[in-house]
Amino acid sequence: MAKTIFITGASRGFGRIWAEAFLKRGDKVVATARNTDTLKELSQKYGNAILTLPLDVNDREQCFAVIKKAKQHFGSIDVVINNAGYGLFGTIEETSEKEARDQIETNVFGLLWVTQAAIPVMREQGKGHIIQVSSVLGVATLPVLGLYNASKWAVEAISETLATEVKDFGIHVSIVEPNAFSTDWSGASAVHSEPIKLYDDLKKAFFAGFEESTIGKPEATAEAILRIVDQANPPLRVFFGKVGLPWVKQVYASRVETWEQWKEVADAAHG
Repeated sequence: MAKTIFITGASRGFGRIWAEAFLKRGDKVVATARNTDTLKELSQKYGNAILTLPLDVNDREQCFAVIKKAKQHFGSIDVVINNAGYGLFGTIEETSEKEARDQIETNVFGLLWVTQAAIPVMREQGKGHIIQVSSVLGVATLPVLGLYNASKWAVEAISETLATEVKDFGIHVSIVEPNAFSTDWSGASAVHSEPIKLYDDLKKAFFAGFEESTIGKPEATAEAILRIVDQANPPLRVFFGKVGLPWVKQVYASRVETWEQWKEVADAAHG
C-alpha cells in the first residue's frame, strides 16, 4: 500500500536519494528544502506524486505550516524523515559561538520543530512513523566534530524519549545512524571553523584515518530506508553501513570497563 512520506533536506544526499526511491515504487512524497529549485527534476518526472515545499527547519512556525500544508494536500502523513542537517568541522576550542549555536539550531531544534508539528497529525490518524537521521557519532565520538557529535547525541536522547511517549498513539520512532558516506556532507554542505595551528597534526591524523573501505555508498541506503519504512514494528535504532556496530561495540566495552573500575567510588558517592 502506498504511503505518504515527508522528507526534510531533500535537495541532496540521502534526502534526494530516498525521495526518489519512494517515488519510484509509487509512494507520495512531500520533499522539502530551503531551495525547491533543486527539486524541479523530480517534480517534472513524478508529477502529482510529489509535493515540493520550501522549508527552513530553523523556522518553527514554518515547520508547523508546512506539515499542515502537506496533510491538507495528500490527506495524511504516514512517515516523517528528519534528514535536514549539516556537519561542523572544528575542535572545541576553535568553534565560535555562532557556529555552535547554528549547529544546534539546525540539527537539534530543526528536527524538534518538525517532530512536534508531526505528532498531532499522526496522533489524529492513530498511526505514523518518525524517522530521525542521527549518526554513528550520536553514539560514539570523533575529534574535530565536537558540536556535530553533541547535536546527534541530543537527537538520540530526544528520539529515544519520544518513542516511549508516543507509542500508545500508534506512532513509531526510528533513529538511523549512518557511518561516513560519500555524500557532500563533508564537502559543500559542511562548515569549517577558523583553524588554530596547534591542532594541525590532530586534523591531519583525523582525515588520514578515513579509508575508502569505511566510506559507504549513499545509493545503497535506498533499499535500507524502504525496508525500515515497511516494517510493522520498525527498530528504534539501526546503523546504516558496516562501520557502526563493530566500532560501537568496542566503545561500549571500554565504557563499561571504566565504570566497573570506578564502581567503588560510584557506590560511595551514593551515601
